[in-house]
Amino acid sequence: MLHVLTPEEVYALIRESFNTLENKEAVPLSESCGRVLSGPVLSGGDEPPFNRSTVDGYAVKASDTFGASESLPAILEMAGQIYMGEPARDPLPEDACIRIPTGGAVPEGANAIAMQEFTEDFEDGTIGITKPVSPGENMIFKGDDMKEGDVILPAGKRLTPKDIGALASLGISDVTVQTPLTVGIISTGDELVPESEVPGPGQIRDINSQMLGALCQSEGCRVHLCGIVKDDLDLLTDALKKALAQCDIIILSGGSSVGEKDNSVKAITRLGELLFHGVAIRPGKPTLLGKADGKPVFGLPGHPQAAFFTAKLFVCAMIDRLSGYKRETIRIPATLSRSVSANDGRELYLPVTLKEENGILTAIPLHGKSGLIATLTRADGYICIERNREGIKAGDAVNVYLF
Repeated sequence: MLHVLTPEEVYALIRESFNTLENKEAVPLSESCGRVLSGPVLSGGDEPPFNRSTVDGYAVKASDTFGASESLPAILEMAGQIYMGEPARDPLPEDACIRIPTGGAVPEGANAIAMQEFTEDFEDGTIGITKPVSPGENMIFKGDDMKEGDVILPAGKRLTPKDIGALASLGISDVTVQTPLTVGIISTGDELVPESEVPGPGQIRDINSQMLGALCQSEGCRVHLCGIVKDDLDLLTDALKKALAQCDIIILSGGSSVGEKDNSVKAITRLGELLFHGVAIRPGKPTLLGKADGKPVFGLPGHPQAAFFTAKLFVCAMIDRLSGYKRETIRIPATLSRSVSANDGRELYLPVTLKEENGILTAIPLHGKSGLIATLTRADGYICIERNREGIKAGDAVNVYLF
């Protein structure tokens, strides 16, 4: 009989039992996308470092344009021109304007830019402004984007292409990031053969090694596929011992329930301790977690859909904990297309597809047994029905957690 924990209790146990690994390395900025920052990045100066125009036009004092119109333009003396890549050397004289390109440095004394489209060159040394501008219009001020000492990117941020641009703007060419975790995956079962082989009678292909490996790779981990181990305690213990020597996290796929040949608990307790066995979720109730050599060892159900969901929920949470990654869960509101019943004391995780009609986003449940994998390939995400709910009715609002 399993003594199950709630998912919240599992997450708490992960936080209490494991700490972020202090493994970091410096990598070139060009190779850092997708990596997790090991510390915060601070701005070393103001960005932009000078007041800058956002349009082609004329740098002016805004008050000189108040009341201007096409029939009665504000007439200002043309006092010079600013070129791209050069500083604004001279301040703006009284009752004057200075020609400026997009991105040009705004001269001292100017506090707005009149767009070229709303000006007229009288070709006598004066410019007519036909539309008034307000202070700060068409300008970016020094430090608007970031100021010296600002935290630009926090520790635990997984770097995106946008982040790479921000780092480049700071002149950063090398970034200190967490060293990728290595996840070892051991598939167990007398019935399993490699995915490259044709199964014989009573055999099935090992789906989970490739699926779980791909999931961990998508989380920025290195993956070590340790192969298939028969349902033998000594063989599994030896395989686990070898994986512990090479990996930061170990996943045992299959062998996590309470059957006669389910040896994951026995192998883990031979080498370490069992932290829990059983989670109040469906699919995935027999999930277990142990600790050996200070490293987490998961036992996941052999059924692919159950293995996927439990890895998505708990292995990814462990990856976040060890790498220091601060994850933001992506979920979107939708309307459930048909009723779903649930009332067995476990949270139900159900894959869904999303369809938009007439501006309404609908979540369509995909029912399938946990041993089937094709259902997941059609899913955009999943919904969760809390353990204390009888179900959700058609038309109810739901949160869809995107894959």
